[in-house]
Amino acid sequence: MAEAERIIGTPDTPDAAGDGQERPDAEQEQEAPERPRGKRRIAVLFAVAAFAYLLDLVSKMIVVAELEHQEPIEIVGDWLRFVAIRNAGAAFGFGEAFTVIFTVIAAAVIVVIARLARKLYSLPWAIALGMLLGGALGNLTDRIFRSPGVFEGAVVDFIAPKHFAVFNLADSAIVCGGILIVILSFRGLDPDGTVHKD
Repeated sequence: MAEAERIIGTPDTPDAAGDGQERPDAEQEQEAPERPRGKRRIAVLFAVAAFAYLLDLVSKMIVVAELEHQEPIEIVGDWLRFVAIRNAGAAFGFGEAFTVIFTVIAAAVIVVIARLARKLYSLPWAIALGMLLGGALGNLTDRIFRSPGVFEGAVVDFIAPKHFAVFNLADSAIVCGGILIVILSFRGLDPDGTVHKD
């Protein structure tokens, strides 16, 4: 008899909230507060970009003023020298016949990075994109303002390792940012901060 009363009384047993009604799991999940995604990293992106751009701009101004038309400066014997050259091609002197095309590509890279910034929550991605943006802006400035003309200007290069192409700090920022993006992609980290495993 006691067993029958226990079974019959089960539907009237109050739930944990004490209101006599059971709440479905989906409703409980909807009422739970959403976890914050964290702060956007746009400020970091632009800070890194500004630092890379200014460093490249100042270095080129010094090279043009002090090193152009002068003898190369040996930094580590003949293994590393500073020598001022004007490069109409892409990074490391490739493709000198396509100056305008490289200018358009650099501008497109800047637009893509600006669009990615809207969903940027990852600090490593902010650093990587900041280096790309600063480097692209540095060389694009040369393309626009240096001779022989707008969008056809020659980039100032000055870092000359032995048996390697001459480059500048903007090229270095672009390459380092690209390498970091490859590493982050292999590790499954997206710009919005999510991690996925393939």
